[in-house]
Amino acid sequence: MSKPVVAIVGRPNVGKSTIFNRIVGERISIVEDVPGVTRDRIYSSAEWLNTTFNIIDTGGIDIGDEPLLTQIRQQAEIAIDEADVIIFMTNGRDGVTAADEEVAKILYRSNKPVVLAVNKIDNPDMRENIYDFYTLGFGEPIPISGTHGLGIGDLLDAVVAHFPKRETKEYDADVIKFCLIGRPNVGKSSLVNAILGEERVIVSDIAGTTRDAIDTTFKRDGQEYVIIDTAGMRKRGKVYESTEKYSVLRALKAIERSDVVLVVINAEEGIIEQDKKIAGYAHEAGRGVVIVVNKWDAIEKDEKTMNEFEKKIRDHFQFLDYAPVVFVSAKTKQRLHKLLPVIQMVSENHAMRVQTNVLNEVLMDAIAMNPTPTHNGQRLKIYYMTQVAVKPPTFVVFVNDPELMHFSYERFLENRIRDTFGFEGTPIKIIARPKN
Repeated sequence: MSKPVVAIVGRPNVGKSTIFNRIVGERISIVEDVPGVTRDRIYSSAEWLNTTFNIIDTGGIDIGDEPLLTQIRQQAEIAIDEADVIIFMTNGRDGVTAADEEVAKILYRSNKPVVLAVNKIDNPDMRENIYDFYTLGFGEPIPISGTHGLGIGDLLDAVVAHFPKRETKEYDADVIKFCLIGRPNVGKSSLVNAILGEERVIVSDIAGTTRDAIDTTFKRDGQEYVIIDTAGMRKRGKVYESTEKYSVLRALKAIERSDVVLVVINAEEGIIEQDKKIAGYAHEAGRGVVIVVNKWDAIEKDEKTMNEFEKKIRDHFQFLDYAPVVFVSAKTKQRLHKLLPVIQMVSENHAMRVQTNVLNEVLMDAIAMNPTPTHNGQRLKIYYMTQVAVKPPTFVVFVNDPELMHFSYERFLENRIRDTFGFEGTPIKIIARPKN
């Protein structure tokens, strides 16, 4: 199942970001303690009544130097394009403004469910301020206060009630699902065409196909593959290309449905900050990762060039030290034949299980080689370890006190597991639990 998407839309200064942070709770401030992984405040995951959903704060989508109304319009259109349900935010202190009416006009045309929220209703005496907002034509306005957290539950009840009952297409377990992510113009579409071995228009321009992920299935050497969300790769007009964060929204949806993520880098431009950000999302989602350097044909090379470029990648993407790097050219098809075998290997590692007895032999050897650390006079004791999940491989280590499991020792255990079993291309999670 892909999660429903909620977008918060409204003119500036109605408190969109405050409400976004309220709904998301503390999750937004969790930044993984890994160099190079930063989290954008525009997009996050939230939960209400046991339903998880993704939420977009369109206020975080910066359109550049356009006039204000044009910016609001473009932000609203991005939300309409992406969301299943839209929260239309207004400000109860200002009443209905011309800009509110402008947003309302766009939302009428969207045919998406809209929940109207009137913010800054900070006490019961101000509730009368909501009645003007009936004129916007979206039914009953819900009074909320971002500052005091009032009415957020009612708002979320209304939002969740509109979620579509939809099933994402399920593929057989042995089908390898992968997606290509990267900044605009790194050559994702041409890579897809090169992998498929044909020039094909990826998306038909039929109304209604725009925001549904379109997947492309193909078979090679007896193995079935699906390229997830090839729809998100077509050029989507000036607004979308100029909005880096928009391409991240598309990428996150595709990552959610994939087993393996190809992080595509443009060899001509080298590595920039946005590449790291996008790769960080794949790492955080626990997917298998392959770093693909495209346009390698355009680089002047000698025998050292490839090693030097790979070293740069390792320096910049320290949190992806497990990911294999493949240098290709979609244009000349150079080294393209190496890509699918690497994807297959990473997919197998991502789903690999290790028997508990074998795992514990490795654990005992590791402890003998590097005894457990002490903290405040107390030594970490490790009793045993077991694998509890795949995709990504997740291991639980039973210990006397999880607080004593220092990050560096966890990293040491991860390295021992990797040295023994490989796991190339997949992140590994290690969780310390007290032995009851």
